[in-house]
Amino acid sequence: MDINRNKFLPTSKKEVEALGWDYLDVILFSGDAYIDHPSFGTAVIARILERDGLRVAVVPQPNWQDDLRDFKKLGKPRLFFGVNAGVMDSMVNHYTANKRLRSNDAYTPDGRAHQRPDYAVKVYSNILKSIYPEVPVVIGGIEASLRRVTHYDYWNDKILPSILVDSCADYLIYGMGEKPVSELANAFRNGYSLEQIRRISQIAYVSDKADAGIPDVLFLNSYEKCLKDRMAFVENFNVIEKESNSYKARVIVEPYQDKFIYINPPFEIPEKAEIDSFFDLPFTRVPHPRYKGKHIPAYEMIKFSINTHRGCFGSCSFCTISAHQGKFVISRSFESILKEAVAISKMDDFKGYISDVGGPSANMYDMKGKDMEQCRKCKRDSCIYPGICANLNRSHDKIIDLYNRIEKIPGIKKAFIGSGIRYDLFLNEKGYLDESGRKYLREVIVKHTSGRFKIAPEHTEEHVLKVMGKPSFKLFTFLRKEFEQIVKQEGLRYQLIPYFISSHPGCTMDDMARLSSNPDLKNIQLEQVQDFTPTPMTRSSVSFYTGIDPKTLNKIFVERFPENKLRQKSFFLNKK
Repeated sequence: MDINRNKFLPTSKKEVEALGWDYLDVILFSGDAYIDHPSFGTAVIARILERDGLRVAVVPQPNWQDDLRDFKKLGKPRLFFGVNAGVMDSMVNHYTANKRLRSNDAYTPDGRAHQRPDYAVKVYSNILKSIYPEVPVVIGGIEASLRRVTHYDYWNDKILPSILVDSCADYLIYGMGEKPVSELANAFRNGYSLEQIRRISQIAYVSDKADAGIPDVLFLNSYEKCLKDRMAFVENFNVIEKESNSYKARVIVEPYQDKFIYINPPFEIPEKAEIDSFFDLPFTRVPHPRYKGKHIPAYEMIKFSINTHRGCFGSCSFCTISAHQGKFVISRSFESILKEAVAISKMDDFKGYISDVGGPSANMYDMKGKDMEQCRKCKRDSCIYPGICANLNRSHDKIIDLYNRIEKIPGIKKAFIGSGIRYDLFLNEKGYLDESGRKYLREVIVKHTSGRFKIAPEHTEEHVLKVMGKPSFKLFTFLRKEFEQIVKQEGLRYQLIPYFISSHPGCTMDDMARLSSNPDLKNIQLEQVQDFTPTPMTRSSVSFYTGIDPKTLNKIFVERFPENKLRQKSFFLNKK
């Protein structure tokens, strides 16, 4: 494919000069390859700033081990440096659950490993502050977002302070960054005072002041207290989770030594038109030409996919989505999604198959409260667990209609659903909750599955599922019977592929033995298993570190020994 380099934002001095630019407003550093696609946060932020009339450059996967020429080659920007580790936390990207180095990196050309440092945000930010101490550094992305407060770091096996402390960054943007980065850039461009900048929503910063004149502030236990008292750490998590799941959150302040970490509440939930505008930005949808057609595994996975919505109200204990994207589902319009589907259908190498139409949970598209006033008052972390909220509109009719419209677009043969499905949105222990749910399951199995229908019960034992925030295994048992009946009726030779997690807090070796011998899994090959990895800012990681269930405040069993974690996982591998 012949791609004009000028359609991309520049990545080198030569490309900057080719555009006729004699300065840059913002320079973004990322741990990922530069892929100009809406699934990659660096590309989205770059296009947002470009939309705002700024001159933006991207430095992907800079070399931090040489003379630091990658950090110097474009000079200093007029406004700020932006830093992220990439789509994944760099430690999750580098290490397995047993802390062994991975041999590949899906976000790097040819899958080469080790093209970014451990704790990439901290490393990149410190380098930039050492070279250009006078230029503001703004950190963001998943690694910064989920380390914005005192957190447990599994790879060091200890409590670490807010990443703002170790990175020496000036500001942190958490969550989805389009609105805050635009506001922050505007503030820098227009010479806002420090006090004005620090009022911007959805940012965090370090202050010398305990009282910044902000009303209704929530103070957390200090970092030092969390080091000494594990219950103080649990208390902090419960406060943060409650505010993260509130429609209107408050300012959170966490003391650290003689400093204070301020975390401003997020922006109000955007309307469809605003979300649509993000996807209307002029993405080329392909990697930068600098890679000369090299294979980038993560791009190959998503190049023909469509993101329909953000946020998840499932609140699984081990998941980072609600802490990063929030529990309120924000959906794109039909028009925006169909426009993207048409654009994909016209790509040179498109063969007619959309790889995924989904989001954090595929079937939460356009689901929200019937009465949003009730949602504004609600403090629940999940709209569906332990029971479905009576105010939730969980009809699947709209998403079925969307699937059908996509497949009517000329050039599209089939649209697969690769994202996870929350089957407790249409099932309970007795069966289907309504006709739209029954229709949805059949629709997905028959029309939108590639032959392997993947589902995530996560475990079989009820007490473990309760700790995970997942529904009873009885729902999976019912779903399996329905799946087998549907494929038989349709004459399909499809497989049901369940996903499970081993070594999750609350799960013992005996629990894994019972899972392995569960009769409802007979004749199913248990090949999809993830050994639990405690990632920052999840309920499960808090349990792993403290041995306390944050929900009940009771002690909980935690498997910490690497050899026993491997033994738990081996129950899957040994089952025939």
